[in-house]
Amino acid sequence: MKIGLITPDPGHPLLADTTALLAPEHEVEVLDPVTLGDVPLPLAEVYLLKSRTPHALGLARYLERRGAVVLNSASATALCQDRTEMAELARRAGLPFAGTRTHDCLGTWAAGARIDAPVVVKSRRSRRGDLVARVDDTARLRELAREWPNEPVVVQEYAPNSGWDHKLWAIGDQVFSALRRSELSPGGRGPTRPLPLAELPSGWAPLVREVGAVFALDVYGVDVIDTGGGTPLIVDVNAFPGVRGQAGAPEALAELVLRRAAGRV
Repeated sequence: MKIGLITPDPGHPLLADTTALLAPEHEVEVLDPVTLGDVPLPLAEVYLLKSRTPHALGLARYLERRGAVVLNSASATALCQDRTEMAELARRAGLPFAGTRTHDCLGTWAAGARIDAPVVVKSRRSRRGDLVARVDDTARLRELAREWPNEPVVVQEYAPNSGWDHKLWAIGDQVFSALRRSELSPGGRGPTRPLPLAELPSGWAPLVREVGAVFALDVYGVDVIDTGGGTPLIVDVNAFPGVRGQAGAPEALAELVLRRAAGRV
């Protein structure tokens, strides 16, 4: 069986460990979306899209038009890059997603806005090095506007919490969990701590799987904060995150790949 990896970084721990599991019996082929010329033929039974760049999405769309199975699909991956569309879909589906409003230009909005309670300001487009900041007052908002004057942004009310994000990941039906000190907490982002799945509040694992169904994702992450008493608030959804350091994640990914490839055949 032939399996393709759409990534500029095949050495990523999750991909490398999954490849090690698959390679003894299957052909694993790396497609770097930046340097790739012609797509090698025959096509693979399934491709893993571990990149969100325009080149990678374009390659995934081309493969899908040719009839290939791509995990996650190009459309699902692109949706998770637009925080406005993400929030709208989640709220329509009844998911407990943070209330989100959009402004096309941070500088224009900040010029007339007044901040009376803490909010979280994020780049509308999720990408490496994007804007994610807690804003407690108008002075801080104007400061951000000077740094990011033309940035399209989304704004969410800040929900009081412990300062720890629940990092929840899913590979197929299998859910993994950890705690990470939030980048919005005093002192900024801190370490990631193990969190056994059994210690999640009741209903959170099924909620993660529901997110996957709503967003048509196979490998994804859901960032959740506990707003009190185990009440979840989803603040972000990511297509194909790293899932680093989670025991069983490579095995789950290898199993998912083979299951989807077998269904394709």
